[in-house]
Amino acid sequence: MRKQGLKLYFDGGCRPNPGEMETAVVARGVTYHRSNLGHGTNNDAEWLALIHALNVALSLGETELELIGDSALVVNQANGVWKCRSADLRTHLTKFEILATHFSRIRIKHIGRSRNLAGIALARQRIGL
Repeated sequence: MRKQGLKLYFDGGCRPNPGEMETAVVARGVTYHRSNLGHGTNNDAEWLALIHALNVALSLGETELELIGDSALVVNQANGVWKCRSADLRTHLTKFEILATHFSRIRIKHIGRSRNLAGIALARQRIGL
């Protein structure tokens, strides 16, 4: 049986949109939250969350990853399925691609918002749970 690699759930958000950005990554049941990331759009925040997930994986010493998020735009752009036409988003894609060279295998998967553990963690953070 082939090892799946470390599962990392990622999500980014901002309130309002555009607004102050934050990200969450969940790996091995631990939530890694970052806030006060500057002003941007929900798409910027989602890209920052994917990049955050790679940094978490690096800190954990992982080389094979399964990245799981609910942004179809970011998942499809990172997988090369959709073109990245925005200059701002291309900057995030470039950062992602540079960080990705540190890993032997990366799989990026889209799931529904209600199943994204990082999105659930962000929502709980907002309401103070």
